[in-house]
Amino acid sequence: MPTSVHFPTHIYCEPLQPSGRAKFNADLAAECRQLRDYDAAGRKWSAKNYPGGYTSYASMNELHRFSSTFAALEKKFLRHARAFAKILDFDLRGRSVRMTDCWVNIMPPTTAHSMHLHPLSFISGTYYVATPAGCPGLKFEDPRLDRFMAAPPRLPDHSPANRIHLTYPAVAGNIILFESWLRHEVTSNRVDAERISISFNFNWS
Repeated sequence: MPTSVHFPTHIYCEPLQPSGRAKFNADLAAECRQLRDYDAAGRKWSAKNYPGGYTSYASMNELHRFSSTFAALEKKFLRHARAFAKILDFDLRGRSVRMTDCWVNIMPPTTAHSMHLHPLSFISGTYYVATPAGCPGLKFEDPRLDRFMAAPPRLPDHSPANRIHLTYPAVAGNIILFESWLRHEVTSNRVDAERISISFNFNWS
């Protein structure tokens, strides 16, 4: 072939654990809803900044530090983060990797999460707890989008590698990891049920 591919954008998607995901997620969903009931500050912040939904991002964003459930999740997430870092060829020999942030997102109908990235971290991700049929996935944006000068449109059957936007479906039990600089969003939830996820960031030292 006369061409080769360079500067790729990697996205990691795997089941968090090999089995027992349904019972695990049912218990986890109950705890996420209990957290929402308890977190008055988070509900107040969400009413203004996350219309219709709930996130503990601005109130309780280090859940792994005080909840045994989320501390156990941190260990599971870390195994996948290390596997992803290996794929990315990051040199972490003699370095520590730690989860700096971990928060809950509950998206009832009409709730959306606009395009954003995660500064001050190197790997970010989402774990899906409850994903009713038809709920939105995680939409990623090509990081070169602002540099497509005078580019013609793509062919209708263009390959996934050449898409400007790509959406990974939300599947309960799956973990999705990406480099923290990659912009992403969740479009409006159009189904009459709650979509529950847990988001997190990793840093290294």
